[in-house]
Amino acid sequence: MILALIVLAITFQVATSAPTTTSPPAGFSITSFGLNGSGCPPGSASYVLSSDKSAVNVTYSQYYAEVGPTIPIDQNRKNCQLTFGISVPAGFSFGVASTSSTKHGFYFLDSGVTASQQALYYFQGSGKQATNTEPCDSVTAQNNISGPVAGATYSYTAPFNLAFSNMSPCGASSVLNIDTSIRANNDGNPKGEGFIANDSSDVSFSQWFGSSAIY
Repeated sequence: MILALIVLAITFQVATSAPTTTSPPAGFSITSFGLNGSGCPPGSASYVLSSDKSAVNVTYSQYYAEVGPTIPIDQNRKNCQLTFGISVPAGFSFGVASTSSTKHGFYFLDSGVTASQQALYYFQGSGKQATNTEPCDSVTAQNNISGPVAGATYSYTAPFNLAFSNMSPCGASSVLNIDTSIRANNDGNPKGEGFIANDSSDVSFSQWFGSSAIY
C-alpha cells in the first residue's frame, strides 16, 4: 500500500540551508528484494527493479481491505512486507526520510467508516516498535481517512526526522524491512461499509543533503 521514498543520509553534518537530493552514491544498490503478507500472497504481486538497482515498482492484485456487516473480520486488514537487501558503500548510512504514495487504487467509505494506511520500517535484527519522534529501532508513519467518501484515489506524504530515525550501520550491507498495511473500520457505524485498495508501490533510493541532522 505504501510507496516509500528512502533516502541516504551522508554520515556527517552538511552545512547547507535546505535539503537537496541526488542519485545514490557509487556502490549503493538493491541486491535482493522480496515481499510477503496477506495483501501480497504468492502469485498476486509482481515487481520490476530499475536498471541502476536504485528503485523498485511493485504491482498488486489482492492488496485491499474491506469492512461491512457481511464482511469477514479477517478482510478488515491486509499487510505486505517489502524486504530489501542493500549494499552500502564506505562512509554512508541510510534511513527513511519520508514515505509518500500516489495510489493507483480506489477507496470508498460510508459515514462513520474509516480507513488507514501505515508503514513501519526497521533493519533486520531490530524489531522494537517505535514512533517517528525519538531514537528507535523501527519507525512508523500512519495516515487516516474518514467517510463519507463516495469513491476516490488518494495520496499523502509522511515525513520522518532523520535526526531521530533509525539508521543503518555505516558502510555495511543491510537488510531493510518496510512493513505496510491498510485497514478499514466501521466501529463508528456497524452497518456501514468501506473499501480501500492499493494497486502499486514505488520505492526509490536517493541521496539527501541537509543541515538538520548529524550522523
